[in-house]
Amino acid sequence: MNFAKLIDHTLLSADTNEKEIIKLCQEAKQYGFASTVVNPAWVRLSAGLLRESEVNVCTVIGFPLGANTPETKAFETKNAIENGAVEVDTVINIGALKDKNDLLVEEDIRSVVDAAKGKALVKVIIEACLLTNEEKIRACEISVKAGADYVKTSTGFSLYGATVEDVAIMRKAVGPNIGVKASGGVRNLDDIMAMVDAGASRIGISSGVKIFGL
Repeated sequence: MNFAKLIDHTLLSADTNEKEIIKLCQEAKQYGFASTVVNPAWVRLSAGLLRESEVNVCTVIGFPLGANTPETKAFETKNAIENGAVEVDTVINIGALKDKNDLLVEEDIRSVVDAAKGKALVKVIIEACLLTNEEKIRACEISVKAGADYVKTSTGFSLYGATVEDVAIMRKAVGPNIGVKASGGVRNLDDIMAMVDAGASRIGISSGVKIFGL
């Protein structure tokens, strides 16, 4: 398996600058990663840098807390696509999920799915570290119902990132036809292989060059 093709090469820190984005995109092309994941302000630059490559531009929506309104997330998605994004990773309304307000959670996800339809893949970040197993399963089931393409473990900005156990739970919940992205805490090839064995079909990491450049 070409593990590099599973990698979302990620740089989401608040102090990221233009030079770092240029380097990120160059690295993604050099190593053949699936995408670069950048904050919305960097989508247009990244799209220009990657235009002649096979690397996708991904951005984040409602990041990292997920507590925006569905309308805001829909606008953010449309704007990102206009700027060149072809994948979006959106954070669910975690509080609504914990309140068992599944209709709001579905509306929240569907607002992004509808805005992206036919133009960008949608990955739904459930922030598994904040959820019980029952909530993880419910978040995945709602994501599938709302039309998401992937479910994703983590933002990488909360308590901890992906675990093999969470990936396995999520894969079982969504079935074989929806992607599962493991993000956060994946630091070496053994970690990548463990996540793939558990059911991950995409890996979000910032250390891809360190792993694949050896």
